[in-house]
Amino acid sequence: MAMHAAAITTTLLLPVAFLFVSAVIMSGASASSLSSLRFHYIDPRNFTMAAPTSPSPSSLSRRDGRPSLALLHRDAVFGRTYPSTRHAMLGLAARDGARAQYLQRRLSPTTMTTEVGSEVVSGISEGSGEYFVRVGVGSPPTEQYLVVDSGSDVIWVQCRPCAECYQQADPLFDPAGSASFAAVPCGSGVCRTLPGGSSDCADSGACRYQVSYGDGSYTQGVLAMETLTFGDSTPVQGVAIGCGHRNRGLFVGAAGLLGLGWGPMSLVGQLGGAAGGAFSYCLASRGADAGAGSLVFGRDDAMPVGAVWVPLLRNAQEPSFYYVGLTGLGVGGERLPLQDGLFDLTEDGGGGVVLDTGTAVTRLPPDAYAALRDAFADAVGGGLPRAPGVSLLDMCYDLSGYASVRVPTVALHFGRDGAALTLPARNLLVEMGGGVYCLAFAASASGLSIVGNIQQQGIQITVDSATGYVGFGPTTC
Repeated sequence: MAMHAAAITTTLLLPVAFLFVSAVIMSGASASSLSSLRFHYIDPRNFTMAAPTSPSPSSLSRRDGRPSLALLHRDAVFGRTYPSTRHAMLGLAARDGARAQYLQRRLSPTTMTTEVGSEVVSGISEGSGEYFVRVGVGSPPTEQYLVVDSGSDVIWVQCRPCAECYQQADPLFDPAGSASFAAVPCGSGVCRTLPGGSSDCADSGACRYQVSYGDGSYTQGVLAMETLTFGDSTPVQGVAIGCGHRNRGLFVGAAGLLGLGWGPMSLVGQLGGAAGGAFSYCLASRGADAGAGSLVFGRDDAMPVGAVWVPLLRNAQEPSFYYVGLTGLGVGGERLPLQDGLFDLTEDGGGGVVLDTGTAVTRLPPDAYAALRDAFADAVGGGLPRAPGVSLLDMCYDLSGYASVRVPTVALHFGRDGAALTLPARNLLVEMGGGVYCLAFAASASGLSIVGNIQQQGIQITVDSATGYVGFGPTTC
């Protein structure tokens, strides 16, 4: 087959930040030089997310004195393989659709409830939970895989005796075998910290919790103080976790969930001064052969020169989630003419741009996505053959036979000072198999925007809830 070269003058409408490999970060006046950064060149025959070397799940035990863990994609954890790339992406799209729908319902002003936690379960056969860590629970530690969720607060694991449990990869945690397990008394301050009236009293006088999820899945049990161990690091004592004796759902073999949300019951909130209210992570690419990313607790006092810090926004109606304000977008060196306030978080908790590790494909408000799709099509013109859409991705091209494709830069603009992130093509396009590539964006069913993990892969991201900022790069992983 003959090889061709083609130019794509993309116009990408992307919400908030979390996306890039070798991204260019600018702030203030330097953002005005965006026009000099107009294109990337990609080889469709070798267009995979750069994967880091793959350490063992507990080998990232401490970084610069801070506890850290290997952060693994679900396919790497369980060695899941698929008949084809297309099959893998269709599975991802099915899980992703359920996750996004739940977030859109939950974060809509008309449907906001006091439900605790975020949607971890997709309600389909493969379940959900895209990234996992390996944590030691109890004394001596019992190693367990936990789903990482940046939109949830409660930490929990399935426990013996289990009246109702789903299948998990590791043996169930047995609190009777842990010297550090201590049930939390009903009515204690810790018990009252559980949000949304999600606690009551067990017959034993222990604090009982319940966390429900959007598809009817749930975990119920007793709240306890326990010791968690991160790799070879010093054990962290006195962490409040849920010991689930009744659990229903499809959690992809995970023993439970590690909540990293903005609330007081998340691991970040409970670590307090030990972590300074901060954590950083770098997401690995997808696939069973992907390497490991990293999850590090604590503030890095030596954040690399060139990082950009963007204020976090908090939704008073759903304070567990991390939002970021987006003020503009640039494509191919040109700022896009978008409606003012398109990505604003409103006073009643609607709209806004939420950062979510559990969603894969970035969602945009319908008007923003339509502008993205139409501008992209206009810029590409007839230079590249279109391909049929695949599931929720409707802007696809057949790049088979092309040796080089030119893709324009995409810049995200934040705040009044004009801080900007210029993104590479590898976080914007996904391979569907057979030489077909699609934009990894879709329309939201509401005004909510969600920055998905495809756009986050390969970049160091630091969330500092104590200072109210999120930092991007420039380190890649």
